[in-house]
Amino acid sequence: MDVLFVCVGNSARSQMAKGFYNHYARRTRAESAGTEPAPRVSRKAIEVMKEKGIDISKEEPKLLTQEMVTRAKKVVTMGCLSRESCPFFLVESNKLEDWALPDPKGKSIEEFRRVREEIERRVKKLVEEMEG
Repeated sequence: MDVLFVCVGNSARSQMAKGFYNHYARRTRAESAGTEPAPRVSRKAIEVMKEKGIDISKEEPKLLTQEMVTRAKKVVTMGCLSRESCPFFLVESNKLEDWALPDPKGKSIEEFRRVREEIERRVKKLVEEMEG
């Protein structure tokens, strides 16, 4: 794994980022995880990604582990980086970047689309950075 996307529930933002990354990347791969994984991927996240031709419906939220952080070349948090919610091994990582994206959980489908568009924009830039 080259890039690890992390958020609390691993049900929306990090799943969308992983979906976009693996769609656009050719030589590198992404994974995603959460500090407190939700029972399932958000239906709205699945819906807005299908609008882009990317199916994340078979994904399942996963618990973040220290091994995942160690294996990743880059770790991107979605705006949930705090010492209270993140384990020390994540907060102390020198490969960490925080995108500070709003959590669309409980919001309208339009808000999910806005967050999706910002994630796609940032992921495209990250793929260029990671693949040169």
